[in-house]
Amino acid sequence: QLQLVESGGGLVQPGGSLRLSCATSGSTLEDYATGWFRQAPGKEREAVACISSSGRSTNYADSVKGRFTISRDNAKNTVYLQMNSLRPEDTAVYYCAADRAGCLVPLFGSWGQGTQVTVSS
Repeated sequence: QLQLVESGGGLVQPGGSLRLSCATSGSTLEDYATGWFRQAPGKEREAVACISSSGRSTNYADSVKGRFTISRDNAKNTVYLQMNSLRPEDTAVYYCAADRAGCLVPLFGSWGQGTQVTVSS
């Protein structure tokens, strides 16, 4: 079973940047597609970005296209989410998740505990 631990969240001003990291252990990351999700207070969880196990394919929510970049370093067992041009509406708890079945799986099987991102002046 893959374990995931997110880090890198915090408070940032609008227009600023953050890089989230998702460190994994317990299994071979290269076997898993990995995604980032977020949940704001009072809202449903939404998919933000996903990267295939090989890293060759990525997809993004329309709300973050052109601003966020997902990447992975299988040698370091880590997945990243670079977030630029942050907006107040990006404020949420961000979760890393992984699944062997790929990015289109209805529900990812392994989840981290989340990291808070707050965008505010």
